[in-house]
Amino acid sequence: MLTSDGREVLCAAKGNFRIKGLRTTNPVAVGDHVEIRLGATPGEAFITKVLPRANYIIRRASNLSKESHILAANIDQALLVVTLFHPATSTTFIDRFLATAEAYGVHAVIAINKTDLIQSGTDECEYLEAFGYLYRSIGYEVVDISARTGDGIEKLRSILSGKITLLSGNSGVGKTTLINRLIPGLDLRTGHISDIHGTGMHTTTFSEMFPVPDDNGGGYLIDTPGVKGFGTIDMDPREVSHYFPEIFSTGRECRFGDCTHTGEPGCAVAHAIEQSAIAQSRYASYLSILDDASSGVADKYRKPF
Repeated sequence: MLTSDGREVLCAAKGNFRIKGLRTTNPVAVGDHVEIRLGATPGEAFITKVLPRANYIIRRASNLSKESHILAANIDQALLVVTLFHPATSTTFIDRFLATAEAYGVHAVIAINKTDLIQSGTDECEYLEAFGYLYRSIGYEVVDISARTGDGIEKLRSILSGKITLLSGNSGVGKTTLINRLIPGLDLRTGHISDIHGTGMHTTTFSEMFPVPDDNGGGYLIDTPGVKGFGTIDMDPREVSHYFPEIFSTGRECRFGDCTHTGEPGCAVAHAIEQSAIAQSRYASYLSILDDASSGVADKYRKPF
């Protein structure tokens, strides 16, 4: 715990903390502002109260759990680090993360890492351009970077400057290498990619906040453990479309105000998908979250229009 006077104090949680009735695996999260009480033994301290949060971002704790896990609280933005190859980040994972950020009022930025491995004039290069165009057209800021070579890092640094930023992404996308690039001298341990599965090995096992020196832009970076999937939780089925900006804006033109975009007549979203104005991958992600929220009501519409 970092105190207001700049001291680091090792603290234990004391009490039963709950936020709006949420069952969480970590009621105290990185970024929380708390009150502490010093213990009788030197170096002993207890967290006695979690102060109200400006925001937070959560994910489902596990595929079998109804509990949530708070990734971080009181953040200015979330940086989703993805790789299109070596390994490939699925669009479902990306869209679930972005939708959750939208739901909790957190500004999200996408960083496409390992672009140094993509050669110009190849199919991989075309996919990189198409991917960037898709998410930029929706309204997200997308930055092409190489944490290994430093390409794009200065542009990214300007986006992170002076802000508290959560970093998230699959294992193996290079988050640790990126943090080491953004904070010279930190020297966090990096992992490697499995030759068999093409996936990353976990190097971060818990969330941790690192200060960025002023001469490197200032602010804080919150490193989170790499995850394979991103489970959503506590989303109202009637509001899922709100977290997909292009579906929400198009949905205003639907014949029925309560259209769920799952086969109703006069659905403007269906027409937009047929005209390729909304990406089929985004619609598939929308249906997957709608299934989570409404226990399979969208399952029979899983195939895009």
